[in-house]
Amino acid sequence: MGELSRRTARSASAAILMAAVLLSACSANNNDLAAVPAAGVAATSTDSASGSPFPDAAPPAKTSEEPFNPFSTTPASSTGGREVIQNPTTAEIMAPGPLPEMTLGRPDAPVTVVQYASLTCPHCRAFHKSTFPEFERAYIKTGKVRFVMREFPIGKQSGNATIALRCAPPNKYFELYGKFMDQQNAWVSQEVRLEPIFAVAKQVGMTQSQFDSCLKNQAMIDGLKWVKERGRTLGIIGTPMFFIGGKLVKKTLTMAEMRELIDPLLAAPQAAVAN
Repeated sequence: MGELSRRTARSASAAILMAAVLLSACSANNNDLAAVPAAGVAATSTDSASGSPFPDAAPPAKTSEEPFNPFSTTPASSTGGREVIQNPTTAEIMAPGPLPEMTLGRPDAPVTVVQYASLTCPHCRAFHKSTFPEFERAYIKTGKVRFVMREFPIGKQSGNATIALRCAPPNKYFELYGKFMDQQNAWVSQEVRLEPIFAVAKQVGMTQSQFDSCLKNQAMIDGLKWVKERGRTLGIIGTPMFFIGGKLVKKTLTMAEMRELIDPLLAAPQAAVAN
């Protein structure tokens, strides 16, 4: 094989590996979750030099041979063994947690859309790039929808980035979220690598000392763990998933689909207050 052919083969292999890493970042199966006890955040035993503060977890339990589908209609209780609230009420979906909700739009907007997202998930990136800009212009900025972003980190690299995201000033949260989405290929990796995560975080003004302190903020880690575990109790098993009008929607939504779900709620005599 010539040198050019070998380089092409190596490039193809690297692309396939990156695609596999990204796609696995949308699937919250039992292996992912058993390996990340604190808000989807942990470091391998070889990561001590990286500065990652999270220890290894116990080896994951064996799961079914059937491939995991994050958009399956199978109740999460059958995949995780926990009790899942069936048909949760607005109060259950919007129950306050230890961390403030990260929102866009009028607090009293007639409809609330809740998105669960993982920073390493390519489906979340697709929604952010192809649907969210028009959705924001048509519904959020016009006062029709209150948008709530909830973190559902899947994998170790996603977990560390999620903590950094929460440590950003509140007015920089969605800007940093967008940068993590836009630059996924630059910082997502199978192993924990803190340097590329910081390279993104510093684009919104975060310093190295702030970043290092952030990763040791146990209250933040515990709060993010609560957000994720609460999501699982509500039936979240992968990303992106949404609550719209009290309905859990398990797919990457197009703008046309967003309109189909939201417009009837706005036209109803009393539009949905939440979900």
